[in-house]
Amino acid sequence: MTTAWRNRWQDGVLYGSLGLPLAFVALPLYVVLPDYYAREFGVPLPALASVLLGARLLDAVIDPLIGRWVDELLDRSPNAAKRVALFASICLAAGFAALFFPPEDAAHHMTRLLAWCTAALVLTYTSFSVVTVIHQAWGARLGGDEAQRVRIVAWREGLALVGVLLASLLPSIGGMLAFVLCFSGLLILAWLALAHGPAPMSGSAQTRTPLWASLQRPWHNPAFLRLLPVFLLNGIAMAIPASLVLFFIQDLLQAPGYTPLFLSSYFAAAALSTPVWSRCVTRWGLLRCWLMGMGLSVVAFSGTALLGAGDVIGYTLVCVASGIALGADLALPGALLAGVIQQAGHRQAEGAYFGWWNLATKLNLALAAGIALPLLHTFGYATGQRDPAALHALSIAYCAVPCLLKLAAAGLLYVWWIRPQQPLTLSKSRP
Repeated sequence: MTTAWRNRWQDGVLYGSLGLPLAFVALPLYVVLPDYYAREFGVPLPALASVLLGARLLDAVIDPLIGRWVDELLDRSPNAAKRVALFASICLAAGFAALFFPPEDAAHHMTRLLAWCTAALVLTYTSFSVVTVIHQAWGARLGGDEAQRVRIVAWREGLALVGVLLASLLPSIGGMLAFVLCFSGLLILAWLALAHGPAPMSGSAQTRTPLWASLQRPWHNPAFLRLLPVFLLNGIAMAIPASLVLFFIQDLLQAPGYTPLFLSSYFAAAALSTPVWSRCVTRWGLLRCWLMGMGLSVVAFSGTALLGAGDVIGYTLVCVASGIALGADLALPGALLAGVIQQAGHRQAEGAYFGWWNLATKLNLALAAGIALPLLHTFGYATGQRDPAALHALSIAYCAVPCLLKLAAAGLLYVWWIRPQQPLTLSKSRP
């Protein structure tokens, strides 16, 4: 039985719960993994960057195809999408466990270890993508006005931030085995919540379009074409620090023992700020709130350039301020995309849109790992290196480059969206 969104907190919890375990696993996948393989197994940064770049690019390329498939599943019935999400969740848990617990013989042989890491990454990333696109398209199909779209995305991203917060603390408390077991349990519980929560209406099989035409549909939408570059630049600005944060904490701040404090303060601030940003949208609108979030991020993050060894309090304040900005980056772009889809009249193509959207997200992460790590290696930085020149290169890569990219994204958002004052009233694009 299909239950519509009734704007109750129970609806938000039931729909948004799946965001918690997905974000729970995203932190170790995108932030912890590079440092883990470098320090635990001695994998050189260039080799590690090649594996991460290749696996992430492959994962990104298949996202639009996954999105098209998800549209067909949701058109058939929400139950079909639920079954696929359950199977993909099981594969995700298995792949994640394999990634952090390689066989003994592979752990002591670099070539086998890299091959194992690559295979486990492909399985994990693909499963992660299937579940994520189903969750995102599901939420977009629930529809509603701008305020409701923001609430739907805010529940998803707010609970995702709770997952990230838990993920930042659990490994240091119970170790990776406890992490894997906890993640697997949360994933099944979240799937059950989605299965019993508000669901979109099934589409019509008669309205389906051919594969290539369906994949092209977002690219015929002028609003999507103006939104995507903003999202790309902003995403790369977020992805570079995510790939380098543990190196920054351990080698420049020389405060590895405070890593849980830094990560928890960052994600807790983001989680607590999400409902605040949601309320701000009702007063200033999606676009201006996102611009304010970008500005706050630049102001807060530029403070890291002044930090040195032992500056724990200063970096904690940076984490809190930039975490508040993160709340806007997570809750608002997805709601804006849902509005772009709705205004274009492209209902039943939500999966295709979010497939391309996730491709852009993963391209950001791939470029961050594939560019930042080799550049640091070129400029003389290596894990544990505390030479002044190497640390200066680390500081520039971690702070200055993301701020410049964020400013570029803010400029495009203002010129293309805010200044025209008619961001979502474009003529409908071709079907």
